[in-house]
Amino acid sequence: MRLTSKGQVTIPIEVREEFGLQPGDEVDFVLDEHGLHVVKSDKQPSRGRRIVEQLRGKGNANLEMSTDEIMALMRGE
Repeated sequence: MRLTSKGQVTIPIEVREEFGLQPGDEVDFVLDEHGLHVVKSDKQPSRGRRIVEQLRGKGNANLEMSTDEIMALMRGE
């Protein structure tokens, strides 16, 4: 992997899949006698991420409204 001028690296898809890393996940850098390690953070997820996780799968997919009707409802029309 190559480090960019902004200090970024791309974690290969195989590694992300093996360790369950998703976009938005936090990672930590750990330095020990064996070198530098990137580990999935055990910090609490952000407030927004917790809210999304709580709401995931709770929507009512049985609504028979068109996109235009939903948008009008959201706009208060």
